[in-house]
Amino acid sequence: MPWALTERLTDWLESERPQLVLWLPVFMAVGVASYYALRFEPPAWIGFSCTLILLVAWLLVARRRAGDRCTAARLVLAPLAAVAVGFSSAQWATAWALPQDAELPARAVIVDGTVAAVEPLPEGRRITVQRARLDDLSSPLARAVRIRLKRGDEAPLTTGDRIRVRALLRPPAPPAFPGAWDFQRAAWFTGLGASGYALAQVEVTARATTPLAERLVASLRETITQRILAVVPGAAGGISVSFMTGLALAIPAADYAAFKDSGLMHLLSVSGFHIAVVIGFGLAIARFGLALSEHASLFWPAKRLAALCGLLAGAAYTVLVGLQVPIIRSFAMASLVTISIFADRRVISTRSLALAAVVVLLLMPWELTGVSLQMSFSAVLALVAGYEALRPWLHRLNGRGWVRRGLAATAALTLSSLLAGTASAPYSAYQFGHVQVYFVLANMVAVPLTGIWVMPAGFVGLALMPLHLEWLALVPMGWGAEVILWIARKTAQLPYASISVPHMPLWGLCLFSIGLVWLGLWRTRMRLAGIPIMIIGLLSTFLNRPPDLLVSADARLIALRHAGIVYLQQAQGGARYTRESWSQFWAIDAFEPIPQLGDAASGDIRCVDGACLLRPYPDRPGALLARGAAKPPFCADVSVIVSAEPARRLCPKPWPRLVDRFTVWRDGSAAIWLETHGARVLTDREVRGDRPWVPPPPRPRTQAPSTLPPAALDPGILTHSSGPSGGSAAGEGRSDDASPGELQ
Repeated sequence: MPWALTERLTDWLESERPQLVLWLPVFMAVGVASYYALRFEPPAWIGFSCTLILLVAWLLVARRRAGDRCTAARLVLAPLAAVAVGFSSAQWATAWALPQDAELPARAVIVDGTVAAVEPLPEGRRITVQRARLDDLSSPLARAVRIRLKRGDEAPLTTGDRIRVRALLRPPAPPAFPGAWDFQRAAWFTGLGASGYALAQVEVTARATTPLAERLVASLRETITQRILAVVPGAAGGISVSFMTGLALAIPAADYAAFKDSGLMHLLSVSGFHIAVVIGFGLAIARFGLALSEHASLFWPAKRLAALCGLLAGAAYTVLVGLQVPIIRSFAMASLVTISIFADRRVISTRSLALAAVVVLLLMPWELTGVSLQMSFSAVLALVAGYEALRPWLHRLNGRGWVRRGLAATAALTLSSLLAGTASAPYSAYQFGHVQVYFVLANMVAVPLTGIWVMPAGFVGLALMPLHLEWLALVPMGWGAEVILWIARKTAQLPYASISVPHMPLWGLCLFSIGLVWLGLWRTRMRLAGIPIMIIGLLSTFLNRPPDLLVSADARLIALRHAGIVYLQQAQGGARYTRESWSQFWAIDAFEPIPQLGDAASGDIRCVDGACLLRPYPDRPGALLARGAAKPPFCADVSVIVSAEPARRLCPKPWPRLVDRFTVWRDGSAAIWLETHGARVLTDREVRGDRPWVPPPPRPRTQAPSTLPPAALDPGILTHSSGPSGGSAAGEGRSDDASPGELQ
């Protein structure tokens, strides 16, 4: 029996031999994920050493004569080498990241630096400042600083200007709860050191000289943005800007939410669809221009030249909108298509997708944990595999006559929306906690409208800008953007347009990804085994037990969840972003306040003066929510104490677990499960460990020695200033303007 099973496995691998190379980027992704899953920083030499050893071993085996043992050795060494390459690329990216700056002051500072980018917002602007000096300090910051300017500040700014502004800065915020999106890691790799908002008007101290090479793109992007918004104001202008420059910050929040709820969010973030339109438009214009010349049509390789022109147009668009993951993937695939056209060879889509994945994982491995890469590659893989499997049925649908052609086009649009949306929906649900129900209908109308009307009109407008006649094309572009906005609004207003879904565990998302790749890469019937794997990954949502309590990283937000109801205690300064993240994580629409006195409606909470007993399970110990320094009741009925202030030794021995202002100051946000044997507490530091992007544990503040006589020293000063309990300007002011949003 084992011998027969081995023979069947060997025969299956032999039939799938052309597909084996496509799994190398998958194993590279495993290596990248393994690096980021570590809770400690591995030695610098380990990734390079393992990669070198495995590659040399694979080369030695590959040079030997073919045989069963050599084949088995190659099948083992190649995936291991790919894992090592992915691990090394992630380790290399961390080593080359900019050094972390010193701790930022908690007070307002004078920022003096060079403008690297100017981005429009619905109400105001945001600038990125490089080599910023704080309060005229001698050494500038190594990392960039993002500052939201005051509303109404219309000072003319351009890339390269030297500015000076009084602002309040904060470092990137930690995760909203253990295991949430890590903004500090994203900021580490993107070179962002702080974000904040201006407290005064910006002052330009020196104008930019002749733009350098690195400033040309930013200046061009800003000029295009200003010219578009001058012709197409409002939300339609913001949508048009996002298509042409990739900046979606000028869209009002309500309209931005409508795009999210309607499933059209991918239109605002530059993706493979956008670059495909650019390359197709450039190819069509070049082919039409060459066809006007009889000599070019007869004697020149018109098809190849047109493909080259389209590729150059795509390259220019890629540089203009910035090197984002979806567009790098799309441009890599388009480059392979162009090379295949020049070589008169048939393009294999899955191979081009695999090549694009290798490029992204080598250049930007940190993007593996981001929703952009996950949704982009899953959607394209589903499209490629789906069309390859359904190609015979689609060919039978084609035929003569407008009716058959219309049906074929409608079927293709429906199939594209269904495949791409279904494959990427679990990643969107994992990151944002929502699933869009009517995404197929919205995309069937909005996607063709964008590719046929809006974006081509924008390209014509770009060509007319040197003549100052861009309004001839931008006005129709604005009309099309208004139609897309109307579709998004109407779709979002439909009943159950966006449904909140429970949080999927990470292992479930990984299992779904394995099933999707298995289904998309293999070509025999064995590929169907990926369907039950995907289903098990989706069902993991119902096997995951969310925490009963969450405590934010500053203890200003404390929430209890039971029976679909979440009770929230919010102190002054609780961040809006954290509340929204908890709402998505728990799949709820609103919070109920924890009562000051008395019992909650569900009976899970009982509050007296200075304390609350949180006991959602009658047969288990509960949690004590302390609200004062006095000795609280309920100590005998709890296994954990939570408090927004220091609460050490409030209860007599044996002391319950403690999660208070001091513990979250040291270990980050906390998730608490109330178990039968006691409370299980998971902190953010336990999840992320000791990595370069994780701030080290803070040290308690020490009181400076006083030269005053002992009798003149006020003991209250020590009580107020020691530890993290004292409020700061950064923590108390403008708390709802969460700094994580500045990273988007």
